[in-house]
Amino acid sequence: GIIFNVVEDPKYSATYLTGPEMQVLDNTCHPDAKIIKHRAGDLYDLISCSKETVKAVGEWNLAEIIVNKGKLELRLNGETVVSTIYGDDAWRNMIAGSKFKTMPDFGKATSGKIALQDHGNTVWYRNIRIKKL
Repeated sequence: GIIFNVVEDPKYSATYLTGPEMQVLDNTCHPDAKIIKHRAGDLYDLISCSKETVKAVGEWNLAEIIVNKGKLELRLNGETVVSTIYGDDAWRNMIAGSKFKTMPDFGKATSGKIALQDHGNTVWYRNIRIKKL
């Protein structure tokens, strides 16, 4: 996945303690894809994508994460698949009902680093671009 708004600080042992994640795994074969809100395009463990636009294994996907003035959009292959407000009451309630509820700084930073992760499988990323809005 692509973890964003990551806060780098020695007090955090992992990037997922602060940054939300856009999931980018193989929906067909990866066991985690059987879990709702853990599929490609999902805001991991928080919001399921509105429709599946992930390409077949072996094809490149275009993933976009847009955070602008409190609005968060996840786009997969040109289509907005998740749209929400970052940091409002609904956001905090969503986190409180997720696996991140015990992580006090999760999803609070409005800017930060990105982290690329895998689940022990081979994954490729290319043409990574960051644009300040």
